[in-house]
Amino acid sequence: MRQKREPEIIFRTLGRQELRTARWRGSNPSAVPILFFNGIGANLELAQPLAESFPDRDIITFDMPGIGGSPTPRLPYRPWWVARVAAKLLDAHGFAKVDVIGVSWGGGGAQQFAFQYPRRTRKIILAATTSGMTMVPGSPKVLSKMASPRRYVDPDYLMANFKTLYGDAESVMKEHSIRIMPPTMRGYLFQLFAMIGWTSLPFLPFLTHPTLILAGDRDKIVPLINAKILKAFIPRSELHVVKGGGHLFIIAQLGEITPIIRDFLDRPEHAPRPFAAAQPA
Repeated sequence: MRQKREPEIIFRTLGRQELRTARWRGSNPSAVPILFFNGIGANLELAQPLAESFPDRDIITFDMPGIGGSPTPRLPYRPWWVARVAAKLLDAHGFAKVDVIGVSWGGGGAQQFAFQYPRRTRKIILAATTSGMTMVPGSPKVLSKMASPRRYVDPDYLMANFKTLYGDAESVMKEHSIRIMPPTMRGYLFQLFAMIGWTSLPFLPFLTHPTLILAGDRDKIVPLINAKILKAFIPRSELHVVKGGGHLFIIAQLGEITPIIRDFLDRPEHAPRPFAAAQPA
């Protein structure tokens, strides 16, 4: 059951950039905190359902430059900078080690963080994401709409194109849209350009952390084959396919996947993987 709780929002200067950061305090001080990397153009409020589903854990996240409440960036940045900023944010909270969750664009940040800071990473969860430029692209019609932040700015456009973009039931559109804060054009473009030329494929075999890969079988932005590629290259990974899941299954089917995520996070690091959870289905 989701429990309502509000984040502590603080503006911090990290990596010479002011960023809007959030911390949802958990009820269990001994639980490993979760570091969350959001999707492209997505503000930190979109992590609220996840935070409410894991009330025992601290959840840490931040708005990328020009996204949500963070000021527009002056200079472009790369994934290594995103990982370094995240590490500095953990330092500010006094967290030495975290479980890392990355959704869509944020999956790249999660992979980069785990590679740059392996000793600060306990477990990894990658949802609706890819290995970067080596991805198998989704529908050209959908990807062309993703190149613009218009869906964050124009509610009518989002309503008209929600099913095409995300492949999820329109019933989740209201919950998704009420939390949206429009990004700046430069902020969105810099976030889009940050991943150009980047791929995690060369270092994935060196990610020895237990890794859960979640993918929707109806994701029109990140086809399922991308999750299978991640599964093939990450040594200690398992794949769970969300039946009927579009790109926003992390919201649309959160009730279904919460027990899967919790089981994975609560499992001892060296425990054998449950046979059923490892099946690509």
